[in-house]
Amino acid sequence: MKIKLAGVLAVVLTAAMVITGCSSSSSSEVPGGVSRIRLATGGTSGTYYSYGGVIAQALKEATGITFDVQASGASKANIFLIEDKEADMAIVQNDVMDYAYKGTDLFENEKTGGFSTMAACYSEICQVVADPNSGIETIADLKGKRVSVGDAGSGVEFNAKQILEAYGVTFDDIKKQNLSFADSANAMKDGKIDAFFCTAGAPTTAIMELATTNDIKVLNVDGAEAEKLMTDYPFYASYTIPAGTYTGMEEDATTVAVKATIIVSNDLPEDAVYNLTKGLFESKDSIAAGHSKGAELDLEYAVSSISVPFHPGAEKYYREVGVIE
Repeated sequence: MKIKLAGVLAVVLTAAMVITGCSSSSSSEVPGGVSRIRLATGGTSGTYYSYGGVIAQALKEATGITFDVQASGASKANIFLIEDKEADMAIVQNDVMDYAYKGTDLFENEKTGGFSTMAACYSEICQVVADPNSGIETIADLKGKRVSVGDAGSGVEFNAKQILEAYGVTFDDIKKQNLSFADSANAMKDGKIDAFFCTAGAPTTAIMELATTNDIKVLNVDGAEAEKLMTDYPFYASYTIPAGTYTGMEEDATTVAVKATIIVSNDLPEDAVYNLTKGLFESKDSIAAGHSKGAELDLEYAVSSISVPFHPGAEKYYREVGVIE
C-alpha cells in the first residue's frame, strides 16, 4: 500500500519541484557530508510549502546543502515518502508522526520507524468555532449538535475525536459532518451546522472570512479536561488564542495545539542533521523575515511535547545548547 501511494505521489511531486529541481536518488554524499536533501512539504497553497521554501533557502546558506523542495499531500504522505526513501526531510504535524511511530489511528497497522524528529517549529492550533445562537458555551455542549470534524480520515478528525472524548462526548453523541475548513465556514454561514473543528495556524483564513459576516464563539479547551487530554496524548500543548484574533473576539480563548515539526530520515548522517539543526536556529532572523511562522522558532518549544525520538544529530545539538539533558 505504501509503495503504491508513494508512487502516485512521486508523479505529482515531479511536476512540483522548486528551488533546484528533482533528485530521483537518495541524498548524494560528498566527502564531509550530504550535498542534497529532498524536503517534502504540503500543497502549493499551504503553509508547509511556503515555509519549507524559506527554511530550505536559509539552510542552504547556513550549510551549503542544496534542497529540492517538494509539494506533497502533507503529513501522512510525507511520512510515507521518507519511509519509501523518496524524501530525506519533511514537515508534519507532531500528532500524525506519533500515530505513525506507534502504528495507531491514521497509521493503524502501518507502523513506520524510518524517521526521527529534528525540530518542532510552530503551533497548529485546535480551534473549535461555534455559532453563538446555538446555545453552545463549552465543548460538552456540542452533544446533540451539528458539528463538522474536518475531512474524513484527516488529522483534524482525530483531534476532534480526542478533544470530545476528554469531555465525555463521542462522535455518536453529535450529528457529525466531515467538511473542509472552507466548507465548514460556509455551512455555518448558511445555518447548516452549529460548530466546527479547525486545526491550523491562527488566524485561519476560513474563520477570518466567516467572522466578517457572522458572529462566532471560539470555545475553550482548558481545565481538567485539557490536562487529561495532554496526559493521554502528549503531543498536545496548551495554547492561548489572543482576543482580537478574529472580528468580534473580545476575550482570549485557551485551547490546545499540535506542532508543525521537521522530521528527517534515519539514514541521514549524524553530522549532517547536527549542522541542519544548528543552521535552523542560527538562521531564525532570516527565516522570520521570509515567513511569519519563522518568528515562532524557539529552542525550548522545539523539544517539548515531542513523543518521537530525536535524530542523534539533533539531540547532540540540543544537548550542546542545554535544552535537553
